[in-house]
Amino acid sequence: MTLAAFLAFALLSLFAAVSPGPAVLMAARTGLTEGFRTGALLAAGIGAGAVVWASAAMFGLNLLFAAAPALLWALKILGGGYLVWMGVKLWRGASQPFITADARPVPRSGASAFRLGLFTQLANPKPAVMFSAIFLGTVPQGTPAPVYAALLAVVFFNETVWNIAVARIFSLDRTRAAYISLKTIIDRSFGGLLALLGLKIAAT
Repeated sequence: MTLAAFLAFALLSLFAAVSPGPAVLMAARTGLTEGFRTGALLAAGIGAGAVVWASAAMFGLNLLFAAAPALLWALKILGGGYLVWMGVKLWRGASQPFITADARPVPRSGASAFRLGLFTQLANPKPAVMFSAIFLGTVPQGTPAPVYAALLAVVFFNETVWNIAVARIFSLDRTRAAYISLKTIIDRSFGGLLALLGLKIAAT
């Protein structure tokens, strides 16, 4: 694999990471409501989920989806349903007070944040199809295993660092102050968008 092809893969996977979706939405809200540390751990879970989908693409999951469309359909229904459920939870809890202007609610544990990021990413099977296209377009047959490992490391880095940046931006005091004053509207917006993304995943 040439250096140019490797860099093309890295750039395409970065574009995939920054595209709006459930993972970015969850990173933003977690940074906003639970702070940067929890958001960063969630971002690591998102990165791990991206590696799972990229690994699946590497081993031909897209071919399996083509041969058994019902499998992709079932994954979309399950994943979309999970996101809709989370969106409904956010919507229903939107009117609950945030406590005070100078305190955050107790953040979830590191393991819980990582799992939430992982499950949010795995709830969307579309990255498997996307990574399949990236692999087919940039990675030649016969690429050595260490290079594949490096490509997966790039996927993890791009997804994790981008979502850490999102969590950081939304954890800033100015952003949080705006959230406190508009909590019900913002939470319902987050919940509605997450539910709509879940429905879109399930329907397309």
